[in-house]
Amino acid sequence: MSESIAGFHSEVASRLEALATEARNGALAAAVDALAASISAGGVVHAFGTGHSEAFAMEIAGRAGGLIPTNKIALRDVVLRGRRDAAILAGSSLERDPSVVDELFDLSPVHPGDVFIIASNSGVNGSIVGLALRAKAAGHTVIAVTSLEHTNAVDAKHPSGVRLSEVADIVIDNKAPFGDTTLEVSGGGGVGAVSSITGAFIAQLLTIETVHRLASAGEKPPIYVSANIPGGDEHNRALEDLYGDRIRRDA
Repeated sequence: MSESIAGFHSEVASRLEALATEARNGALAAAVDALAASISAGGVVHAFGTGHSEAFAMEIAGRAGGLIPTNKIALRDVVLRGRRDAAILAGSSLERDPSVVDELFDLSPVHPGDVFIIASNSGVNGSIVGLALRAKAAGHTVIAVTSLEHTNAVDAKHPSGVRLSEVADIVIDNKAPFGDTTLEVSGGGGVGAVSSITGAFIAQLLTIETVHRLASAGEKPPIYVSANIPGGDEHNRALEDLYGDRIRRDA
């Protein structure tokens, strides 16, 4: 094992251990309370992330071992379901544009009692902060997953002057460093990004603990099984049908 591989393993492992320790000490309890209460009352969890943080939303919504009453909101919805031209998706300008938020929110199947969980490493881009503000204004609980080290070191970009961490009801630190890289390669720059890894770990911890909470309350948790095992499609479809068009499973 090269020195770089060992170094990156250490960086990842230490962050995962820190997250696990905090979770054991109750750091995720408020988020789990909100998720379980919403699902128990018939609500849906809406997950949103842009850029590489969309991977977090995919980890929450629509995967084997995950909760069925979950919906992924994506910037491309304004093209697929709205009237925007596909050219708007080129580059990263859309994720920084707060003007897209009202259209994105209105195109989403949001009902009273639903919860939002929004992931952004920087926590400052216009669409991220804007959707959090819009969800809060509509009375929804907002959970943020962000790098506190990074977001506190950069200026807010939303016209409101606030960051995601300052809008959300519940904030979970993904433990990523400023710039999201953990190693320096001589002559090569910073490498070893960790926010996607820690984000996926957080998403799974939230899912696991929410399922435990529902089961402990005597409820049958609505969980996906793999579509690639016998009966998987039938099991999943029967539970998805309970939520109708409130959850979307696009290719």
